[in-house]
Amino acid sequence: MTANPAALTIREPDDWHLHLRDDAMLALAADITARQFARAIVMPNLLPPVTTVAAAEAYRDRILAALPQGRRFTPLMTAYLTDEIDPDEIETGFEKDVFTACKLYPAGATTNSASGVTDVARIYRVLERMEKIGMPLLVHGEVVSPDIDIFDREAVFLETVLTPVLRDFPALKVVLEHITTADSVQFVQDAGPTLAATITAHHLRIDRNALFEGGLRPHAYCLPVAKRRRHRTALRQAAISGNPKFFLGTDSAPHLKHDKESACGCAGIFSAPVALESYTLTFDEEGALDRLEAFASEFGPRFYGLPLNEGTITLHRESQTVPEIVTQGDLAVVPFHAGETLGWRAAERG
Repeated sequence: MTANPAALTIREPDDWHLHLRDDAMLALAADITARQFARAIVMPNLLPPVTTVAAAEAYRDRILAALPQGRRFTPLMTAYLTDEIDPDEIETGFEKDVFTACKLYPAGATTNSASGVTDVARIYRVLERMEKIGMPLLVHGEVVSPDIDIFDREAVFLETVLTPVLRDFPALKVVLEHITTADSVQFVQDAGPTLAATITAHHLRIDRNALFEGGLRPHAYCLPVAKRRRHRTALRQAAISGNPKFFLGTDSAPHLKHDKESACGCAGIFSAPVALESYTLTFDEEGALDRLEAFASEFGPRFYGLPLNEGTITLHRESQTVPEIVTQGDLAVVPFHAGETLGWRAAERG
């Protein structure tokens, strides 16, 4: 590959961590995501959460119905773990190819997580079943105790929650999602082959200074919150390393503009409109464009045991100014990189 190619063609990528929401927001988010990604692991934190096979099937139908005619996209559904969830329901959903994975939200950790797990010991019977049938566990890796500094919650989770889970279920496939720290990078590198991690586009671009640049910046607020610059550097090195344990997961999470800018603004960054361009920019800056395809299109499906996509997508080295706001009907959402000029533009998928 030349040092500064005018265009880059890669296998169609997948998004291994995505929020599509529901109702009117679903129509906006699903179409925008499907322009760049062939498949996506869809988060189940709706109200009420997706905890049954029937609820997942209904949500999948709504996602597919929200796509424009001719748009090719496969939503991969997940089950929202609660203290009381039935292992038989989980296994049935997995055997019927409805549930691809289960999502562990510590109760109160992020948006719509109030129904999440209060103590991981309460779901050990479910984890045992998942290990037996080969079903992946997806983890929001933060403790929620108010006694723990918000910038330390990921590191504490590794020690107090994830380490015992990996010890007690050594064959369980686990994805530590949206990692934000050098601690997590090292933890994943040191663990066995059953542990992998997703890295977001925004955690590769921003550190915690972005929250306070010239004032309070609600559109840079996400959970897990961005950390110190040294952590961002560790994430960038992990992403471009060629280590198959790290792969793409945007955690794109749309919220209405007025909800982000309210007195108690929502956590989440809507990266879907320019996610692939943002990742490409980071890999370009790091001189690692030749490793983007593996990170975006190969490592994820291989970890999940799914086939690689057969199509391709082309990114062109050309400037584009990201809109300040994305609108549809009465909806108004501020995208990641709003108002910035990016040096890459992805061709739209069919």
